[in-house]
Amino acid sequence: MELTKYTHATVVLTKGEQTLVIDPGAYTPNSAELVAHTTAVLVTHDHPDHFDATILGAALDAQPDLRVWAPANVAAELGDRDGRVTTVTAGDAFEAAGFAVQVVGGDHAVIHADIPLMRNVGYVVDGNVYHPGDAYFVPEESVQTLLVPTSGPWAKLGELVDFVRAVHPARAVQIHDLMLSDAGKGSFAQFTGQLTGVELVTVPDGETITV
Repeated sequence: MELTKYTHATVVLTKGEQTLVIDPGAYTPNSAELVAHTTAVLVTHDHPDHFDATILGAALDAQPDLRVWAPANVAAELGDRDGRVTTVTAGDAFEAAGFAVQVVGGDHAVIHADIPLMRNVGYVVDGNVYHPGDAYFVPEESVQTLLVPTSGPWAKLGELVDFVRAVHPARAVQIHDLMLSDAGKGSFAQFTGQLTGVELVTVPDGETITV
């Protein structure tokens, strides 16, 4: 499987001729292009850096084979679209464009006590890649490739380190990193490697690795 990292939280998984797009949000300049070249999209939650309703709505209108899986509030905003938009919750399992997907988590990480708790799901794909959205939720499933959010109003280095330790993946890749400079990404990678023994890889936007 190939993993291509795009701006912030967007990743594309490729297996043969099939692709799966996760979190094509408004912070990713080429989200519309990525969605135009896939038949399957996963959305973790409704924040604009993960979900662009305009892009996905237009794509669903233009692409009759496109399907979207998302939490209830995202699915409600997109509408049913003749069954092509599916609401997911933790514990669900399904196939999307030839990829086996398990849904985990349920809650967004706490930003502040005064902000109501929000919904967020994570996706484990082919028992290999785990995209947690905006959370450090530890799944029961073992995963080889952990996508690690490193910036945002809720992200904390200490919790990040504990997250990597608990999941104990073979490899870890930075995502959700738009708010960090190159020096910041390097600093997070250095601390994470030292404290977990797992290298936190920084993949430049648009580049691909094999997982």
